[in-house]
Amino acid sequence: MNKFIVSLSPHVHNDDSVKKNMYGVLIALLPAFLVSLYFFGVGALIVTLTSVVACVFFEWAIGKFIMKKETSTIADGSAAITGVLLAFNLPSNLPIWIIIIGALFAIGVAKMSFGGLGCNPFNPALVGRVFLLLSFPVQMTSWPAVGQLTAYTDAVTTATPLAIMKGVAMGAPGFSMDQLPSAFDLFFGNNPGCIGEVSALALLLGLAYMLWKKIITWHIPVSIIVTVFLFTSIMHWVDPVKYACGLTHLLSGGLMLGAIFMATDYVTSPMNHKGMLIYGVCIGLLTVIIRLFGAYPEGMSFAILIMNAFTPLINTYVKPKRFGEVAKKK
Repeated sequence: MNKFIVSLSPHVHNDDSVKKNMYGVLIALLPAFLVSLYFFGVGALIVTLTSVVACVFFEWAIGKFIMKKETSTIADGSAAITGVLLAFNLPSNLPIWIIIIGALFAIGVAKMSFGGLGCNPFNPALVGRVFLLLSFPVQMTSWPAVGQLTAYTDAVTTATPLAIMKGVAMGAPGFSMDQLPSAFDLFFGNNPGCIGEVSALALLLGLAYMLWKKIITWHIPVSIIVTVFLFTSIMHWVDPVKYACGLTHLLSGGLMLGAIFMATDYVTSPMNHKGMLIYGVCIGLLTVIIRLFGAYPEGMSFAILIMNAFTPLINTYVKPKRFGEVAKKK
């Protein structure tokens, strides 16, 4: 007798495998990693290697010694992706011990405590990043200026574009829109920030690769980007002195990184296209609200985590039409 096997997400419905797609995401992250090395040097390398090794180790150790799993899950690539994405959300001068704590929280609390890949309701890398932001706010908001290739913990710090925009919006002295990097610098990555978020070009190359390989669909990243661009452009039109233009918002902070690589996480995002569009629009709106009116300059991480919590609700009430369903007569 044939048996139906019910398995946890992520589900793959073709000749691909979860492992193949995970390593495809890692390939898509390579351009952003290379750009981080070019602008931040040894600091970006130390942060990334520490984060990846710590995440892989903690997943192996927790699975073997605490969960007593017979086989290790580190080969599927998900722990490595969590490590890279966590690193990409950190400054290049963050002390190693803080990175290790973030990796432990991301893997141990946000992922393995729920049962591992497919069971976690929130994106592990973002949970680790937000935990570090709340626990070590000074270290997490000290941004090295670009070009200090050999400096690490003693790097000279400076304000990020989002910090400048927040200072202008809040009317803080010493901040001006003239201090913002040019669109050219924002696009190519010549600006301070988290190591993996600075280059919109590198992230868009990763998006193109994942769309080409059909690892993700366009619905979530495009809906987030369009929503943020429209609403920040409206606010700029209302008050161009106080609010930056839509293009500057798109190219600043973690908008591209979050929209392309974090919000599209298989496990924590909706399963159908209509749900993905709703999910993306809500993330875009929340990001704009937090950026313009909240206490933090950046709202992408919080927006994605909030919508992760609504993903089961979206999956429940936004479903595709069932095959063979007979429409009800009015």
